[in-house]
Amino acid sequence: MNALPGEFPAPTAEHAHTGAWVASVLRSRIADGQLTPGSKLSEQSLSASLGVSRNTLREAFSSLVGEGIVTRIANRGVFVAAPTRDDVQEIYRVRRMIEPAAVMWGEVSSSDLDAMDAIIAEATAAREAGSVPRMASANQALHRAVIAMSGSESLEVLMTRVLAQMRLVFHTMSSAPDFHSHYVHRNVDLVERLRAGQRAEAAEGLRSYLDAAEAELLEHLGD
Repeated sequence: MNALPGEFPAPTAEHAHTGAWVASVLRSRIADGQLTPGSKLSEQSLSASLGVSRNTLREAFSSLVGEGIVTRIANRGVFVAAPTRDDVQEIYRVRRMIEPAAVMWGEVSSSDLDAMDAIIAEATAAREAGSVPRMASANQALHRAVIAMSGSESLEVLMTRVLAQMRLVFHTMSSAPDFHSHYVHRNVDLVERLRAGQRAEAAEGLRSYLDAAEAELLEHLGD
């Protein structure tokens, strides 16, 4: 059974009570916007809610620290990270390599495109309602769907990590609520080109899209 919004997903038998599973749960919560930059991750409450030992939780924290998703501050604890300019540049280096490649060579079916259309419909409705969190979530979902076209579980795991980092970046744009709105039409264009079989044009358009988003984010972050 799928977890409800705001809940932790139930562990599967093969991954229950492992540091990798705990890391994946926390990573997903960050990617979904449930944990925001600066949030303290309490060992006591997380150990109780996830049913894991503190040693297992610390193993998960170590993995997430290595990914730059959380930070450990001596004598204070573990906190959700706030991305820097260097983090943004690294995120977009990864995205420029894997997303256009998935668009260019991935498997795409009519049902995949229909699912993307539904995501875009949600993004459009969110834009009309002025809901930045919904637009951000729809954008995350679309780019997750792009990587799913690759058929690679390893790339999907990598993209979950990237999306967690991106969600943290999006929080830095809270003072620029129109940031997401002007990328909705770019997502529409991407799916239209995929539906028309224009893979090369879609991939090139996506690279341009990523370049523009990175530049805007870096400008907002300043020096």
